[in-house]
Amino acid sequence: MKQRIITGVIAAAFFIGITVYGKLPFALVIIALALIGVYELLRMKGISALSAPGLIGFLLTIGFVIPSNWKHVVFLHLSTSEFLMIGLLLLLFVTVASKNSFTFDGVGFVLLSSLYVGYGFYYVYETRMMDHGLSILFFILFMIWGADSGAYFFGKAFGKRKLWPVISPNKTIEGALGGIFVSLVVGFVCYFVHFIHFSWLTVLVMALMAGIFGQIGDLVQSAFKRHYGVKDSGNILPGHGGILDRMDSWLFVLPLLHVLHLLS
Repeated sequence: MKQRIITGVIAAAFFIGITVYGKLPFALVIIALALIGVYELLRMKGISALSAPGLIGFLLTIGFVIPSNWKHVVFLHLSTSEFLMIGLLLLLFVTVASKNSFTFDGVGFVLLSSLYVGYGFYYVYETRMMDHGLSILFFILFMIWGADSGAYFFGKAFGKRKLWPVISPNKTIEGALGGIFVSLVVGFVCYFVHFIHFSWLTVLVMALMAGIFGQIGDLVQSAFKRHYGVKDSGNILPGHGGILDRMDSWLFVLPLLHVLHLLS
């Protein structure tokens, strides 16, 4: 527990500081986090980071996560769909060059991992770069963290009925409802103290989405780990696991809020 607290304090201080500063350092940190996240998924699957599929996966992730205004410089005016197609063709070529030791299943895994992690972290960056993006990003993160804490403490205190035992044996329905409740409380506290300037209806919808889809993101990560037989996605954060263990909820909530235009 001591190690977990120390790691949490150091990681939080670093992330808050770099997020408040923003600009190029924040963009580079987000790209680094995305690359670590994809590395963790590749490692679960048993794909070497230095193999052809691994390197293509990293390249794809960079293409999805880098800021929009960098893409034309880094990728020579290729559109996202053209870039994705090139990555797909390269991966399919590897299946032939490897004499099918790298299969079509692996192609799908690398593509989906790059999309899932790359775009997830891309929307973290895009949120920070919006007008009032600093307060908006922390508003969303406060609700996600509130939902996570609420699910844990309500589950410990009142949990009886298992939520999804095949995926995550310790999660309960009572804990999940408690997480949604705390997300709503955090959202409306931010609303009433004027931390953000959304309407009460938008705050309600965003808090529900943070509470519900944040927990779904956590379940998705649990499903990955259970399928591949690992306890944590990585060990970069002693006492906490990997990057995806700590940020899995972000990768669901932030893209959804942008796609549904709730932040505009």
